[in-house]
Parts: sequence; C-alpha cells; structure tokens
Amino acid sequence: MAQFVDWDLAAATAGTLGKTGPRVSYVEATAVVGDLRQLTDEAAEHVADFTGLRSQVSHPPVQVVDRRDWAATNVAGLREVIGPLVGRLAGDKQPSVLTEAIGSRITGVQAGTVLAYLSGRVLGQYEVFSGEPGQLLLIAPNIVEVERKLAADPRDFRLWVCLHEVTHRTQFTAVPWLRAYFLGEVQAFVDASSSGGEPLVERLRRGITVLADAVREPAGRTSVLDIVQTPAQKAVLDRLTALMTLLEGHAEFVMDGVGPQVIPSVERIRASFNRRRESGNPLEKALRRLLGVEVKLRQYAEGRSFVHGVVERVGMEGFNRVFASPLTLPRLAELSDPDAWVARVHGPAGPLPAGD
Repeated sequence: MAQFVDWDLAAATAGTLGKTGPRVSYVEATAVVGDLRQLTDEAAEHVADFTGLRSQVSHPPVQVVDRRDWAATNVAGLREVIGPLVGRLAGDKQPSVLTEAIGSRITGVQAGTVLAYLSGRVLGQYEVFSGEPGQLLLIAPNIVEVERKLAADPRDFRLWVCLHEVTHRTQFTAVPWLRAYFLGEVQAFVDASSSGGEPLVERLRRGITVLADAVREPAGRTSVLDIVQTPAQKAVLDRLTALMTLLEGHAEFVMDGVGPQVIPSVERIRASFNRRRESGNPLEKALRRLLGVEVKLRQYAEGRSFVHGVVERVGMEGFNRVFASPLTLPRLAELSDPDAWVARVHGPAGPLPAGD
C-alpha cells in the first residue's frame, strides 16, 4: 500500500521545530517527574470519589514526558491507526513512485509542523491510538512553563492539571467500550471521505485558499475539518464532536468540583488560566482555530454546561447513565439542551437528584 505520510519525517520535524523547554536543573526535573506521578495517584482517588466511576480494566502508569517524546508518541499512534486508513482517501488509484516520495514527505513535514506547535501547548493527554486501553501522558516542560507564567503554586497547579487528565483516563478505563467506539467513528469518518463526489485533491486546493483567507480574517470560525469534510463525513463529525465535547466538559466539571476541596489556590489558578486561554496574537489565534484548538476551547465551556445541567437535574449517578452505551451518549443538539437528554434517557419526568 502506498505511504501517504512519511511518519519518520513527521517525528523528526516535530522534534526539530518544537519549542525548547524552560530552564530547570536535573534535580528540579527529577522532582517534577516524581511530583506529577504522585499527584496522578492522588487525583485518581479524588476523581473516583467525586464521579463514582472506577477503572474496570488495568492501565499502564502515567508517562511524564518532554515535548519531543509527546510528539513521537502521537506519531506512533497516528501511524498505527490513522496510517492504514489514509490510504483509502486515494481509492484504488495508486500514485507514481515520484509522486508518492514527494507527497509523503510534504505531508510528513506538515504533520510534524502541526505536532511541533501543539507540543508546546498541551499540558496532558490521554492517548488512545497506540494501544488498549490508552496511555496517560503529562508534558512536564509545558506544565512547569505555564505554572511559572501564571505564578501559580506548583503543587496546586500540578494537581489541578492531573485532575483534568486523570478524568479522561477514568472515562476510557471505567467505560471499556468507549475506546473502540471512538476508533470506530474515526474509521467511519475516513470511510466517508470518498462519498462526497469532489476529489480530495480539489478539497485540499480549496482548503489552501480558505487557510490564506483565515489568516487575513482571524475572526472567522473555519477549521481544517470544515475544509476537507464531505457531507457524509459531517454526520460522523457531529457524533465525534458531541462525544469530545462531553468528555472535555466532564473533565472540566470534575476539576472544578474537586478543586475547591483539595487545592487552596484553585480560584486564582482557574481565573489566570482562563485569561491565558483567551490570549494570543491574531496570527496565533488563526492557527489555533485552523488546527481545531479553538473548537476544543469551546467544547470545554459547552460540555461543562451540559454536564452541570444534567447533574443538577438527575444527580451524578443519573448523569453516569451517559456512559451506559453509545445510545445514551448525548446528541449534538442535546449539548445545549440537557432537558432533552434527560427526557430521552431517563424518561419525561426523570429521577430527582439524591436527597430531594
């Protein structure tokens, strides 16, 4: 099968272009790694007690990594899952040897450039592509850099980050069918790429124009996914968007619910971090939007509002019905209408929250 992405070049590009980390001594770096591992374990207990969700499968210990290792892990995951699917984008027509050689390197550099940008911004990730059930990653240089910029208490900030990322691990390990469902939707998205009539190359050419326009007009809302998706893909993307908004909002709800109980400076951290999320020069804001980062930021707020609304109506146990099966996941329209989800899953009346 043709290789459409030079994954080795993508990893090398990400490592070369990635930001350098903050200045820390070896002793400081060792202490940060140990602290993050310990706080991950502490966060896991807090998350389990707050949500009522506990892991149903064993999982590997957290990996505390630098930016280069984070990018390499993501390249390995993309190669494992996305690589075989990308070949379907060309259908049965195989490119010439020269076209393949040049094209795979171009896309390798492009993928590496995107990962290099993201490697300087991501604080943590639950990486699900590389293997079952997934791997929790914490990017130590980014965590240290942000806590310094915010002048935050290091332990408080690190525990705050761990609460969010451990919630994602809990979601995938307490709900064993979730990873397979997510990967199935990713495959369905790629499968639907050939059903839109317009050749992929034409969509990509159109995308270049949209990208250029977006840089000149940063206030727009177009992302890369908006550029390349076919009508058939939109239905899949709606389901993926609903899922990711739920998972991100749930993690935000948990960290805000647990935080005041265990993190003395949480209110200051949240306020400072929100200001950081909203900051950035016009070009950076355009890049964040084009890469889908702005969509993710909206998912935090929209998802948290949905989770809060459901918990307010049916309690945490009632909310956890969302993880009963793919059929109980919220539909895209329900994210702004918790009552609609409650009525569909719990019945028109819905159970009263505990204690009522």
